[in-house]
Amino acid sequence: MVESIIPDYIGGSDRSINANLSTTLPFSRCSSTISGFGSASQIQAELGATKAAAFDLTAACSGFIFAMVTASQFIRTGTYQNILLVGADVLSRWVDWTDRRTCVLFGDGAGAMVMQAAESDRFLGFEIRSDGTRNECLTLAFQPQPRELVDGIRVGQGTFQPIQMNGQEVYRFAVKKVPEVIEKALFRSQLTVEQIDWLLLHQANQRILDAVAERLGIPAHKVISNMGKYGNTSAASIPLALDEVVRAGHVKPGDVIAAAGFGAGLTWGAAIFKWG
Repeated sequence: MVESIIPDYIGGSDRSINANLSTTLPFSRCSSTISGFGSASQIQAELGATKAAAFDLTAACSGFIFAMVTASQFIRTGTYQNILLVGADVLSRWVDWTDRRTCVLFGDGAGAMVMQAAESDRFLGFEIRSDGTRNECLTLAFQPQPRELVDGIRVGQGTFQPIQMNGQEVYRFAVKKVPEVIEKALFRSQLTVEQIDWLLLHQANQRILDAVAERLGIPAHKVISNMGKYGNTSAASIPLALDEVVRAGHVKPGDVIAAAGFGAGLTWGAAIFKWG
C-alpha cells in the first residue's frame, strides 16, 4: 500500500525520499511487518530508498501528529526535503476478545503521508503534550515472570497483556484536552476556528469526534470521519481518514486542516496545516 501511493503524492521516484518515520506500536511479533525492533527500516528496504534515514516513533494514537511535528522540524532546518510518514498498528493482537468494552472498538490499519520542503511553509502551527501521571487510563502492560539466571541475578521474561482502557476517563480527557490543544495550535498559526476547512481527529469513537467539534463550534460537515468502517486504528487513523477525503476530491489544495491525535501515554497534540 505504501509503495503504491508514494508516487501519486510526490510526483517522482520513491528513491527521492530522505527520511522515513514509522509511527507504530512496537510490540508485535516477527511474522508482522511491525517489529519489536522497529518497522521503518523494513519499509525503507521494500521501497529501495537507499539514501533515506529510517526510524520509529512511538506515541500510540497521537503518533501521527507527533511524527508530523518531528518531520516539520527536519524540513525547516534544511536537513531533509522529502519525508515519508507511516502510521500503522495491529491492535487485533492486543485486545481481549472476551471484553466487549474494548474488542469492538479497535482495528488494524496503515496509512502514509509524504511531507516535502516548499517555497511557502504550509505547516502553520502545532502543540503537543503528554501526562504520564494518567498512564493507567490506557495501557498495554508487560507482565514479567521472574527467571533466575545465576544465583542472585534474575530477569523478568513474559509477554504483553491485552489492552486495558478506562473508557470514561479517556472520554473526559479527550473532550477537554483536545479542543484546548487545537485552540493553542490555532493561536500559534495566527488563525481562528472559523478559518478551519476540515477537522481531522484521531478516529477514537464518534462521540468524541462530535463532542470536540461541538466545543469548538465546528459544523458537522467539516468533520472528517470514517471510523464506522475501520474502528480505532490508532496511529493509522489520521492518514487513513485524510487519504479517503483527498481521493474523493473533498479536500482541495489550500484547504486549512486542523488535525489532532490523543491516546495512550497519555499523549495528545494538534497540527494546523494547508493541504497541497
